[in-house]
Amino acid sequence: MRNEVRQLRALQGLSQQALGTALGVSRQTVNAIEQGRYDPSLPLAIRIARHFGLAVEEIFHADDA
Repeated sequence: MRNEVRQLRALQGLSQQALGTALGVSRQTVNAIEQGRYDPSLPLAIRIARHFGLAVEEIFHADDA
């Protein structure tokens, strides 16, 4: 699954640690999501979307779409 987390985080000037703290996850989790090595749970995906003020579908994209 592709995602826009890295780009959105950079636009807000946040470090991975700062975003992780805001979301209640570790820096390593943020890194794994950005690298595409980890697909977040639905509750975490919703927290990420709410943090950036976007819909989940605007951040996360299925590989076949």
